[in-house]
Amino acid sequence: MREIDGRWLYYMFLAGTRKVVANQERLNRINVFPVKDGDTGANMAFTLTCVVESVRPERPYKRMLDRIAETALLNARGNSGIIFSQFLFGVSSETTACSSISIESFSASVKNAVRYIYQAVADPVEGTLLTIVRAWADFIDAKRHRIDDFGQLFIDSKGILEKTLAETPLQLDVLAKANVVDAGAGAFVYFIDGIIECIRKNNIRHLVKSTTAPPLHDNLADRMPMESLVPQEVAFRFCAEAVMRDVSLDHSRLSEILLAHGDSVVVAGAAKASRLHVHTSHPDRLFDMLGDYGTITYQKADDMLRQSQVIYDRKWKIALVTDSACDLSATLIDDYQIHMLPINIYFGDNHYLDKITMRPDQFYRRIGEGGSYPKTAQVNEMAFRNLYTFLTAHYDAIIAVHLTAKFSGTYFSSCKAAETISRASGNPIRVIDSKNVSGALGLIVLRIARAIEKGSALDAIVGQAARWVDDTRILVSVSTLKYMVRGGRVSPLKGLLANLLNLNPIVSMDADGNSMVFGKTFSQKANMKKVMAHVKRTGRNRPIWNYIIMHANNRPAADWYARQMKALTGKPPVAEVNISPVIGASAGLGAASVAFMFD
Repeated sequence: MREIDGRWLYYMFLAGTRKVVANQERLNRINVFPVKDGDTGANMAFTLTCVVESVRPERPYKRMLDRIAETALLNARGNSGIIFSQFLFGVSSETTACSSISIESFSASVKNAVRYIYQAVADPVEGTLLTIVRAWADFIDAKRHRIDDFGQLFIDSKGILEKTLAETPLQLDVLAKANVVDAGAGAFVYFIDGIIECIRKNNIRHLVKSTTAPPLHDNLADRMPMESLVPQEVAFRFCAEAVMRDVSLDHSRLSEILLAHGDSVVVAGAAKASRLHVHTSHPDRLFDMLGDYGTITYQKADDMLRQSQVIYDRKWKIALVTDSACDLSATLIDDYQIHMLPINIYFGDNHYLDKITMRPDQFYRRIGEGGSYPKTAQVNEMAFRNLYTFLTAHYDAIIAVHLTAKFSGTYFSSCKAAETISRASGNPIRVIDSKNVSGALGLIVLRIARAIEKGSALDAIVGQAARWVDDTRILVSVSTLKYMVRGGRVSPLKGLLANLLNLNPIVSMDADGNSMVFGKTFSQKANMKKVMAHVKRTGRNRPIWNYIIMHANNRPAADWYARQMKALTGKPPVAEVNISPVIGASAGLGAASVAFMFD
């Protein structure tokens, strides 16, 4: 093969991807840098899989390369995934239009692409993916005049890859202490090794038909020792990523902003579409600032503290998952190691993550200022699949509890992902429709968390959960209908009539998970008194197990509810929280509510 075209490129990329996917768990286990969060293999597998599933083989080399690079950049996950996608972006940028490419031109594009990855990383560290890509590119460049066959060129590069990988602990103390090689570098070696295996076996036809991942390559595996299970302190809680379009700052200025909020900074791509990566404890503050410099079309924020706990310090054998419509205090969520996936929020074209990159106080400030009203979007199936794949590697079972299926497709996304991952892993995953929202969902999640803490069996917990769902109530006193009108929950005509009559509704949930108007009064204060009268009446013969007070930037109303409920039950609320933005988009600024569960 003196030249290769786009089809060859695609199938070799597919072969490399299959190899990484087959070994992602091994890569996860040796992941200790930059953070010991055990997800490098999963992130690289996700990045590469998105490419092979999104593009189709085409004959022109340059067009195929451009599509691979663009797809990788937009779908990259994790530090190593973004660096690898930036390398592909560099190779694409350094390649001129052509239907096929020679070794001479290929080596030049690979060699020149190395500077792209070093420029993208704010603080380049040797002994990582950067080092091994540079060593491989140098080898390709050195052999460009001596080898005239692409197959032989790749095969001969294996030696330098394995040598450089084995030397990574000599360059990075954290690797030497853990007795491992770098996981990102290892992923690149697996990728090229997959290509080499395909070349040696000449098995492109088999590769196209195959639906299963190739077996572990024993020789390479022997060079990747397992780390000891010693936890590492997480300096910054979230691994945050974003895609920004039409960025008004250059990459160096973007890097400065990211470094002011954390570390492990990577800025890839170009001004038209930039991919950002940073470890930070305050992604909400960061993305609030970044929104001034471009359009944020995608965000991701993985909780590295929770990931570390799963691997090194999990408390129980059953994992508990919910979504951000669940209103519990951060303390309870952390104490019970609850995994919460954020629902998506859009202000115009800008994307945010409920409670993670868009906190309630920020949200209510924005809707109070007017402008475009936010829209929400469900958690997609892929997000659940990624989480469940990770959790099934460490837990015996998973229970997921979500906001009412009548409000969102999040529940159905979770069900589909659970079916797929449970079948693949053999671990049971039970998904529960809470038929509720906000603090009511929070109480159901808390009741299940405490059952897990007591050591109750999976089926027993799921069986009891149906009763807990039936025994939970929520009553929301809305200060105005204008937010429900703007959010599309109430027609403009009904909103106008309510405003003219000065009516304030009390909103609740029926047994099927639909919202309903429980009552109407002429002021929110009257609403709240009516809510408490109902709580006292319904709880006359049924003790209340626990309750949660929620408000949308309305602390006085929340305090009033708390005093009334404490006088009624003899105990303080288990939590008092600002209503989740995804629920506040309908309830509106100033809303206040109480959720309670009967014992």
